[in-house]
Amino acid sequence: MTDLSKYRNIGIFAHVDAGKTTTTERILKLTGQIHKTGEVHDGESTTDFMEQEAERGITIQSAAVSCFWKGYRFNVIDTPGHVDFTVEVYRSLKVLDGGIGVFCGSGGVEPQSETNWRYANDSEVARVIFVNKLDRMGADFFNVVEQVKKVLGANPIVMTLPIGREDDFVGVVDVLERKAYVWDDTGLPENYEVQDVPADMVDQVEEYREMMIETAVEQDDDLMMAYMDGEEPSIEEIKRCIRAGTRTCTFFPTFCGSAFKNKGMQLVLDAVVDYLPSPTEVDPQPLTNPETGEATGEVAIVSAEEPLRALAFKIMDDRFGALTFIRIYSGVMKKGDTILNSATGKTERIGRMVEMQANERNELISAQAGDIIAVVGMKNVQTGHTLCDVKHECTLEPMIFPNPVISIAVAPKDKGGSEKMGIAIGKMVAEDPTFQVETDEETGETILKGMGELHLDIKVDILKRTYGVDLVVGKPQVAYRETITQAVEDSYTHKKQSGGSGQFGKIDYRMKPGEPNSGFTFKSVVVGGNVPKEFWPAIEKGFAGMMGTGVLAGFPVLDVEVELFDGGFHAVDSSAVAFEIAARGAFRQSMPKAGAQLLEPIMNVDVFTPEDHVGDVIGDLNRRRGMIKDQQAGATGVRIKGDVPLSEMFGYIGTLRTMTSGRGQFSMEFSHYAPCPANVAEKVIAEQKEKNAKK
Repeated sequence: MTDLSKYRNIGIFAHVDAGKTTTTERILKLTGQIHKTGEVHDGESTTDFMEQEAERGITIQSAAVSCFWKGYRFNVIDTPGHVDFTVEVYRSLKVLDGGIGVFCGSGGVEPQSETNWRYANDSEVARVIFVNKLDRMGADFFNVVEQVKKVLGANPIVMTLPIGREDDFVGVVDVLERKAYVWDDTGLPENYEVQDVPADMVDQVEEYREMMIETAVEQDDDLMMAYMDGEEPSIEEIKRCIRAGTRTCTFFPTFCGSAFKNKGMQLVLDAVVDYLPSPTEVDPQPLTNPETGEATGEVAIVSAEEPLRALAFKIMDDRFGALTFIRIYSGVMKKGDTILNSATGKTERIGRMVEMQANERNELISAQAGDIIAVVGMKNVQTGHTLCDVKHECTLEPMIFPNPVISIAVAPKDKGGSEKMGIAIGKMVAEDPTFQVETDEETGETILKGMGELHLDIKVDILKRTYGVDLVVGKPQVAYRETITQAVEDSYTHKKQSGGSGQFGKIDYRMKPGEPNSGFTFKSVVVGGNVPKEFWPAIEKGFAGMMGTGVLAGFPVLDVEVELFDGGFHAVDSSAVAFEIAARGAFRQSMPKAGAQLLEPIMNVDVFTPEDHVGDVIGDLNRRRGMIKDQQAGATGVRIKGDVPLSEMFGYIGTLRTMTSGRGQFSMEFSHYAPCPANVAEKVIAEQKEKNAKK
C-alpha cells in the first residue's frame, strides 16, 4: 500500500481570468506530465478540453489530473471561476484536502474569488495563496496582500517577495530561507539561479521574516517562549508551525510569481508538500443517517484497513463513455468488486477504473483511501451518492446544491429533434445537478432551469454542437393563477327536454374564497332528499373540473370553497351527468360575480452584496415591487432578504452584477401566490387572451 502522507488532494480556484488553468498547466509541465505547455489564449490547455472552453477561454467544468512532485502524489482539480458554474467549485471543495487560491496581481481579490473563498471557508479547506501575473502592468503584490486581509477577512503570511515589478519582474525571494530565485529570459521554468538576497531588499526581507516567525510560533507555546527570550527557532520548527496554522486555516502562506512566464511556481509546489495536509491530517468526513440527514457521530477514518467508503462527486460524459469521479475516503476499491450505492440501495460492479490525466486515461487495478479516480460505465450513480462496502452500509454527508434561478422554454426546430433532445438533456442533467428540466403541463413546452444566463446559454450551445439538436429558445414564462375575493350565493338549473328522456339538475350553492393554499374544497349540507346523495360526487366533479381554467385569462384557479345547500331533481330526467353539467355552468356563472382576481408567484429572494452597494440594491428591489424583510451584515458584505414577484426578477442577475461590479449574488425560491396589482393584471390578461386567440 502507498504511504498516505505522500498524497496531496488539491484544487485550484479563483476569479475568472486570474490564471487558474495556466497555473495547472505549469504544474503539469514542472511535474513532467506534459512536455509542451498549452496556452489558454490559444485554446490548447490540457484541462480545458471542451470546445466551448477552448473557444471562450474559460473553464466550465472542473477537470482532474494526477502528477508527482519530489516523490509526492498530487491530485489536482482545476475549477471554473464564473459564478454560473460555482457548483463545480463547490463539489470539488467537498472532496479536496487543500487548495491553492490564485489571485491576479493587478486585479487583486475579485468578486468570484470572494465567493469561492467563502465556499472554501464553509468546507474548512486549508489553502496557500498564489498571487499570479506579477509581470503585468499595474501588478502590486503588497496591495493584493492588503486586500486579502480587508476583503476576505483572512490572515496571509508572506512567504516570498517579488524581485522587480511589471516588466522588470525577474524572480522571488524565499523569506524563510533568505534565498533569491532569479529566472533568465528564456521562459523555461528550470532556467533559474539561486542567489543572495539583492542588497536593496535585505531590510524588507528581514522585516517580513520577523512577521512570519512571530505569526508561526503562536502555534507552539514552548517555541514562542523561547523566541521571546531571543532564541530563533530552526527552519524545520518554523515549517512545522506554519503547517499546523495552515491546517486549521489560522493563516494562509502567501506566494507570488507569474505562471505564464514560469516564474515562482516551484516554490508553490514545495509549499503544497510542506504546508497542505495529507488525507490523514484532515478532519474525517462525518457519516449521516440516510433518513434524517443528521450526523450519526461516526466518521469515515482515512485508512486502507477500514471498510470502503467513497463519494461520487461528479459525472461526466465523454468520448470514452460515462465517467463517475470518486473520492475514496476509506478502504480499498478493486476492479471487479461489487459495491453498494447507499442512496439507491442497489449494488454495482466496478468495471474499468482509471486515473485521470486531464483527458488521457491510465487504467488502474485498485485504488485506496485518499485517491481520486474515475470509474467508467456506472449505471445508477448520481452526484453526491455514497458508495460503500456491501456488508457495511453507510451514508457520507451529502452535497447540497443551490436551486436554479432562471428558466427558459425551448423546443426542437424539427420533429425528429425531440427524441434526440430528450436523451441529450437526460445526460446533461446527470452531469450537472444545478441544471434542471421540466415539462410545462399547461403549454407542453420543455423548460430548462439553470444558475444564470451564461449557464443556460452554454447548455443550449452544448445541445447544438455536441448532440446536434437545434433549439428554438423562448422568453421566460411566469405561471399565474386566479382566485375569487367575495362570497356569493347562487342557483343554477340545467334542463334539456327533447323527445325521450331529458336532463334535469338544479343546484343552490354558496361559493366563497378558501384558505390560502387550500386548492378546491367541496361540501354538501343538503337535508331532505332535494338533491339525492348519489349525485353529490357528480356535482363535486363538475366544479373541480372547472378549476383548471379561470374566467379572467384561463389560468388555473386556486383556493375556492363550494357549499351545496339545496336544489331540485326530477324522478326520471335527473342523472349524474345532468348534475355535473349543472355544476360546470354554475362555476362559469358565479366566478365573475365573486370578484375574480389574478394571483402571481412571489419569490423568497436572498441577495448578497458588498456594503457599498446596499442602498442601490434595496432601491432596485423596491422598484421591482419587492418587500424587504431582513438585512444581515457579515464579514464580506450584507445579505438582504425579501419577497419579490417572479415576473420582476427576469434578467436580475445581470442588473445585480452591474450594480455591484460583479460582486453581488442572489438565490431565490418560490414562496407563495399573492394578488396581482390591477395595472399588472390588466396587461397579463390582455396578453393571455391574445395568445389564446392565436391557438
